[in-house]
Amino acid sequence: MAKTIEEINERIKKGEAVVLTADEMTRFVREEGAAQASKKVDVVTTGTFGPMCSSGAFINLGHSDPPMKMHRVWLNDVPVCADLAAVDIYIGATALSDTEGMNYGGGHLIEDLLKGKWLRLKASAIPTDCYPRREIQTYINLESVNEAFLFNPRNAYQNYVCATNGSDRTLYTYMGVLIPGYGNVTYSSAGALSPLLNDPYYRTIGVGTRVFLGGAPGYVAWHGTQHRPSVERTPRGVPVGPGGTLSLIADMKKMSHEFIRAARFHRYGVSLYVGIGVPIPILDEEMASFTGVGDDEIYTYIYDYSEPTRSRKPLKKVSYAELHSGNVEIMGKKAITAPISSIRMAKRIAQVLRDWIKSGEFLLTEPVQKLPTEGTLNTLEIRDRGEG
Repeated sequence: MAKTIEEINERIKKGEAVVLTADEMTRFVREEGAAQASKKVDVVTTGTFGPMCSSGAFINLGHSDPPMKMHRVWLNDVPVCADLAAVDIYIGATALSDTEGMNYGGGHLIEDLLKGKWLRLKASAIPTDCYPRREIQTYINLESVNEAFLFNPRNAYQNYVCATNGSDRTLYTYMGVLIPGYGNVTYSSAGALSPLLNDPYYRTIGVGTRVFLGGAPGYVAWHGTQHRPSVERTPRGVPVGPGGTLSLIADMKKMSHEFIRAARFHRYGVSLYVGIGVPIPILDEEMASFTGVGDDEIYTYIYDYSEPTRSRKPLKKVSYAELHSGNVEIMGKKAITAPISSIRMAKRIAQVLRDWIKSGEFLLTEPVQKLPTEGTLNTLEIRDRGEG
């Protein structure tokens, strides 16, 4: 018999809900079947922890006396976006320091704020009658600002590709260091723990879905940028390749730096590791089947990152079980496989979210709008100015 989110929430409030992590659910479904799982399990918790460059934080700094409309702003010598209202700023995770370059950036600012550190603020302005101040230098921390919340335009890729390097030189990329001659293969996914792989057609995940973001309750604000769910799928509906994405929001003042970490990719730049967990309500047998997916049923493609992006062809299709084994055969040789995301942290996030739900402190929400099931991914062309 089908269940509703409202009924599941009532069971959570009474302390009666059966909540499993995604890896526990995979074992349960394989041992007892999806039909039994749908009757016995109420919620499955997922998790992922990896570099998510399209992330950042909105901060309201508070007004100085006399006030100023900030035009250029730096935190610890990292330029941040001030093209908003007078003292609103946006810290982009990949912004780089003017003085330290690739060694320090926006991701570090966000982590430092969560650690309670003081950041050096420098700002300049074009004075106006209502905002006469021209410049300011001071220090801020997470407690001294009015509001601080993560708003991440693209997180939690449903699936992603693997990277290798067929050239004769080392490549330094957002997928890590790639060794020449197909020496290694890197990947970035939690596989069977990954949120959108457990709800491949977005039956329960949509705008307004309550999630775990960086150790705090948050929400799906919209579909993420580069959301392209209409990719190749397995017979079970699992995307082979990037697929869908989520735009997420949550209060930084409730987060923990355990689940938000700055990252520096050698000779590439700065990023932010983001911890995300999404609860999947088991409404019926189909949802039980979806959440029972295993790493041996999830596939992606290996691409040669030494080739130009538009002409890359997949070299091989592999399962996450193969990737987790430590090596795969590619172009006639064994290549070492290595994740740039953390499976250990993904499991921890799923477990923390499970505990929140079981204790009754985290209830599920109905989506107020479904995520798109179609999407496009255009490329930027160099064009003459169009007419009209």
